[in-house]
Amino acid sequence: MRIVLVAPRNPLNIGAAARAMSNFGFFHLRVVNPYELAFREARSAIGAEPLLAQAEEFKTVAEAVEDCTLVVGTTSVGPRQLQHPIRRLEQAASVIHKRLAASRVALLFGSEKRGLSNEDLSHCHWLLRIPTREEHRSMNLGQAVAVCLYELARNPQAVPKPEKHLAATAAELERLTALLLEALRSSGYLKSSPGGSQKKRSAAPTEEKIRRLVRRLHLSATDAELTLGILRQIFWKLGSTKVPPAQD
Repeated sequence: MRIVLVAPRNPLNIGAAARAMSNFGFFHLRVVNPYELAFREARSAIGAEPLLAQAEEFKTVAEAVEDCTLVVGTTSVGPRQLQHPIRRLEQAASVIHKRLAASRVALLFGSEKRGLSNEDLSHCHWLLRIPTREEHRSMNLGQAVAVCLYELARNPQAVPKPEKHLAATAAELERLTALLLEALRSSGYLKSSPGGSQKKRSAAPTEEKIRRLVRRLHLSATDAELTLGILRQIFWKLGSTKVPPAQD
């Protein structure tokens, strides 16, 4: 289980999240673009110093989750129109347990100020929410981490049978997404935007839709590699020089 904090701002929250992880037996903390001062100060969290010392830092969500086959985002829902399936925490726990029997899972928590952005969410397979009351949905970051991990740890279960087919990792899905986006640009479905931030911003929602689409397919590692091969063959046959090389 990888706990991923995206752009955390408060050292007390980072420390509280690390302490909750240590309490409930989760030891892999990853942070994406933390506020430098906050991350440095958080390293004094009581009882969680070793865990914080080993925390991994990443520049992007894609890099932080690339070795995971299931990426779950957390949300309070609120007024935003979300494009993902949403499970309540108690329902999500059993699905996460099943996947953990065979591979790595990332659980994402957004910053205290904004939560997870649409770009962050586009890397998720689905979302979970803690069943708070409607009048006060949002929870403190450290408390939200603790509640989620308690639910995952509170019912020791017999180890579930791993899924028959090894799921594609986030890195494999991102390579497939990148190649598919390049194909869509080459065909004119997506407009290239070599310059101008306004064009890049207008293209972002469509790219996020494509990224979500790829994750909804629930591809196995074998199927992802097959699809990559098909797209590379199409690029090669069309004489394109833009096709990225195969990766091990």
